[in-house]
Amino acid sequence: MSSFSKQTRRTFLGAAAATALGAPRALAASDTIQVGCIGTGGRCRQLLPALKRIPGVRVVAMCDINDSALDLARAMVDPKAFVTKHYKELLDRKDVHAVLIASPDHWHVPMTIDACAAGKDVYVEKPLTHSRAEETAVQEAQDRHGRIVQVGMQQRSMTHIQKAKEVIKSGRLGEVHKIHMTWNRNVDRVRQNNKATIDPKKVDWKAFLGNAPDQPFDEYRLKNWRWFWDFGGGLFTDLMVHWLDAAHWLLDLDHPLKATSVGSFVSAKGIWQTPDTVQTLMIYPGELQLYFEATFCNARNGAMLELMGTDATLYIDRGRYEVHPERDRGKYEEFVLGTGKRGRDFYDKPDGEQLHLENWLQAIRGRHKPVAPVEAGVRAAAAAHLANEALRSGQIATWKG
Repeated sequence: MSSFSKQTRRTFLGAAAATALGAPRALAASDTIQVGCIGTGGRCRQLLPALKRIPGVRVVAMCDINDSALDLARAMVDPKAFVTKHYKELLDRKDVHAVLIASPDHWHVPMTIDACAAGKDVYVEKPLTHSRAEETAVQEAQDRHGRIVQVGMQQRSMTHIQKAKEVIKSGRLGEVHKIHMTWNRNVDRVRQNNKATIDPKKVDWKAFLGNAPDQPFDEYRLKNWRWFWDFGGGLFTDLMVHWLDAAHWLLDLDHPLKATSVGSFVSAKGIWQTPDTVQTLMIYPGELQLYFEATFCNARNGAMLELMGTDATLYIDRGRYEVHPERDRGKYEEFVLGTGKRGRDFYDKPDGEQLHLENWLQAIRGRHKPVAPVEAGVRAAAAAHLANEALRSGQIATWKG
């Protein structure tokens, strides 16, 4: 039995135990769900407008280790909202029913576990885990406490991607043996946020570090933590996870068997620890190859996923899908929601963040699984960790269950 099969069994047993002990009651549509935000940096402030548009929700508390981030977020919702630099003070509050966690990666699992233990439902940004060693504990926290945990992999909630899944189920693609994924940009991410603008006295640096090795305050790392191994995992965990999870969901995949990866420092050498240009090739059961490329020096293809079948190729980005048939095997088909150039990071339609948050809140009200629970977050992150293992070792990385 695979590790994920075991986790699925634990999910069932945990749910049964929670029911026996008296799981949280379902909420009426008229009940207001009061949310606390943990980590109020850029990603949280991207999600807040979508959260505010959803009826029956109110942000009542916020936590961040940086005073300026707290001030910016509080101004977006309620100047009277409770604020703190210590997230456990937020979790102790009875008026907080659920939390949105948008902290750096190395804090995702510790905060999710503590939130579940405090009786809070959780929306946590991807990647769920910072290492594979965290998988069991976060899975057990969700199950043991009977909490609703949604991982921020919003492709699962996008209407056109849900429609694309029906195309796959119809057999239109034939046998899929190759997946191509990209997340290419042409932007100077290396020199963004490199000016000193933060007063160290207004930052709880020790709290930011958490379980990371002790090190002196570094404003650049505080702002650009994704590109340093202590706090993030680079392009594979930051961007690839989105399409990886979509591929897993669309094709019902569990985990890769092995991976080989390469990385280069086109503009980040000596500044970032993680490469700014990467590629990985993963092999899944059934002779399925999955290839991902990402860079900040060329925007060709942008952000997209292609499922290449024997009868047709399905192209998906965040605003459309297209079916490209092989010769004499049907007609071209497209379904377009968003406007603008193919492969955009974000389209005007659909509003994936709002749809994903709505799915989470509906799951809270009905006490049922959201579309991207812990199990899905664990699977997607684990595949990205395998790609990083291959990258850092320079060797082919083999899956360990």
